[in-house]
Amino acid sequence: MIRRVVRQSKFRHVFGQAVKNDQCYDDIRVSRVTWDSAFCAVNPKFVAIIVEASGGGAFLVLPLQKTGRIDKAYPTVCGHTGPVLDIDWCPHNDHVIASGSEDCTVMVWQIPENGLVSALSEPVVVLEGHSKRVGIVTWHPTARNVLLSAGCDNMIMIWNVGTGEPLITLDDMHPDVIFSVSWNRNGSLICTACKDKKVRVIDPRKGKITAEKDKAHEGARPMRAIFLADGNVFTTGFSRMSERQLALWNPKSMDEPISVHEMDTSNGVLLPFYDPDTNVVYLCGKGDSSIRYFEITDEAPYVHYLNTFSSKEPQRGMGYMPKRGLDVNKCEIARNELLYSQPIVMTVPRKSDLFQDDLYPDTAGPDCALEAEDWFDGKNGDPILISLKHGYVPGKNRDLKVVKKNVLDNKSPKKVEETTTVQKPASPQHTRVRTVTQYYEVYHFTIKLY
Repeated sequence: MIRRVVRQSKFRHVFGQAVKNDQCYDDIRVSRVTWDSAFCAVNPKFVAIIVEASGGGAFLVLPLQKTGRIDKAYPTVCGHTGPVLDIDWCPHNDHVIASGSEDCTVMVWQIPENGLVSALSEPVVVLEGHSKRVGIVTWHPTARNVLLSAGCDNMIMIWNVGTGEPLITLDDMHPDVIFSVSWNRNGSLICTACKDKKVRVIDPRKGKITAEKDKAHEGARPMRAIFLADGNVFTTGFSRMSERQLALWNPKSMDEPISVHEMDTSNGVLLPFYDPDTNVVYLCGKGDSSIRYFEITDEAPYVHYLNTFSSKEPQRGMGYMPKRGLDVNKCEIARNELLYSQPIVMTVPRKSDLFQDDLYPDTAGPDCALEAEDWFDGKNGDPILISLKHGYVPGKNRDLKVVKKNVLDNKSPKKVEETTTVQKPASPQHTRVRTVTQYYEVYHFTIKLY
């Protein structure tokens, strides 16, 4: 038998390419606050970037189709009284974004259809409960209006944004600062990385730790932990000798890692961004000028290095475009660039003109599987998937409505009927668009230092 030397993988030849500078946004004053956040969040309509602000905290919200120099007087979202530390777009409404700040509050904002024409200082709802700055905000992947926040008070709170109430508070599980929080695929569990060097898997509704690993990475620098689609946990951190590491863990048995890889001796915190459709992880290091990407498989060594994209400028942060942000009929999203936020296109070359089903599996759409009340009652729901074969036509976004808490008859609000997503069949002139069928594109927005 002939020994197979090269591992077979459809992502083995993935390469990254940066767009031209004149197609990007220019003159953006990125925040210099000392917090290991991505500082950037992107969805199919907008990109949000945390910026320098005097007398409080602010972030820009820019339509993707707008390029060029951004005027210093461009309107911002500016309701916080302290610097903004983290932002996250709602996965079920492209016009809703949450922000956490040093002023100890979480605010949820509704962005107008065509972006901001004046400064936005009135949030839809203010969530108050943390006693110290809020450094992490992340939406539930499948339940509507469920938002998680984590603060430097070592506390995790899960909110029903529709009522403005914290329905779950986890205040006795972390003795030190929480570095990261990640939901699993259906939002039934969370995994956290803490300054005490422990990685924890938590059932938030039962309020108990289901798995835990002490000294997942022995270095003193911050760790990150994310859930993968198969339920395993992927972590980044530092060794005792300050080498950057990545590791893969099985939550059912965390005594030993499935795989550990040494990277380099840079001191930038590695931020992992995961594509559940392809099992590819992209690693962006704070202050680095490169992006490394790895494929996760069930074959040893389980974490397979694919390639590295290198740029000329150091990265301040990074945002990850949801897969439904790809216009697979026209492939025009590559023209929506930023300056001081540089899009990187990851491409798998193919010779065939047919639609590549293996590169474009059904992906999570914007429809929620559950309402907030259902999830808090103990129900779970997997993401509702959509096909990218004929392009994605988004439905009409509904306004976020907040129910007043002092209503005596506390009945669940009537469910507004959602607009059905219409998927148009591809017309003859679109069935052989070469850029659709030849390229698989994933977009990362890498913020350069101002």
